[in-house]
Amino acid sequence: MSFPQDFRLISYLSTLEHAVRFPLSSSYPESMNIDTLFELAGIEHRQPFMQAMLDYPPLRGTPELLEAIAGTYDNVDTGQIISFAGADEAIYASFHALLDTGDHAIVITPNYQSLESVPLSRCDVTGVALEAENGWALDVEKVRAALRPNTKVLVINFPHNPTGALISHQQLDELVSMCRERGVWIFSDEVYRLTEFNPADRLPQLADIYERGISLNVTSKAYGLPGLRIGWVACQDHAWLLKLERMKQYLSICNSIPGEMLTTLALNARAPILDRVMQRSRANLQSLTDFLARYPQTFELTLPKAGVLAFARYKGAEGAEAFATRLVEETGVMVIPSVTYASELTLVAEDFLRIGFGRANLEEALGVFDRWLDQRSFK
Repeated sequence: MSFPQDFRLISYLSTLEHAVRFPLSSSYPESMNIDTLFELAGIEHRQPFMQAMLDYPPLRGTPELLEAIAGTYDNVDTGQIISFAGADEAIYASFHALLDTGDHAIVITPNYQSLESVPLSRCDVTGVALEAENGWALDVEKVRAALRPNTKVLVINFPHNPTGALISHQQLDELVSMCRERGVWIFSDEVYRLTEFNPADRLPQLADIYERGISLNVTSKAYGLPGLRIGWVACQDHAWLLKLERMKQYLSICNSIPGEMLTTLALNARAPILDRVMQRSRANLQSLTDFLARYPQTFELTLPKAGVLAFARYKGAEGAEAFATRLVEETGVMVIPSVTYASELTLVAEDFLRIGFGRANLEEALGVFDRWLDQRSFK
């Protein structure tokens, strides 16, 4: 395939962002200002931050940042982590460090596009689809059937973007077992981990449990701090991490000192930050569910098990993309049509809407949405 391709989600957002008043398109929780972060992390951290020299930090991250990241894992130390300028740089670098011509990858669909497009630019890729008719559940046997002698990596994303689906602990164990038997790596996008509505559903991180597990995380999704632009990769394999480090030498080289310092504070204060996120997410999911239930002829939803995204089927005749475009142009309420999740690997239904429910003004946005639907007799 030709690379880079148009990033469908980003293009859709940029085309219509001028019209947005209520971004139900948002994939992250309500953020916070720096004052609030210091209140949660401890006001004593403000002065050291303000006096910090704006030098280059180390390529992998400051010792303080790496220590804070390592504290979010059970079996990962600071030497097994590399920080990046957000998750996308980490994805790009990881697959370039891992895949070569002649390799084969397996990718779950639908997906965040770079999890598919970057591997496709490197080697053959097979998709394994999550399907609405099966409650977005993963069929592990379809993954097994997709394995080839040259399969290098399985790419998974749970909690899943955009459906909020999860796999069971048993399914994860089965995936690790089948990959370990064949020496296959597992690249695990874990950016929505810690947002599970039932903590018993929370999966272990791949870097903690598998010697060829690669765990991706970032400050934007669970923590609601996208402006920090800090992501990271954790892995037990030191030789592969050296390859990954060389990739970063040709990309951002390093992050910013302010971003790394504030991320360190946020991760060390993650308990109150996550409490704040989950209180709002639980209440907002109920509000969104109640709203959609008022229009059973128009919407159908399988409840997400984690995250701040709902993937609702739109039943209207004009299709989800036309509906979403008309909605934002006429009201300023933006949702994302599933055409932006189209895949080169499997069919992705085009009659779904991705609705973000993490923002503080959700009730106001739903009120505008509701009046617009009523005026057009959608009930």
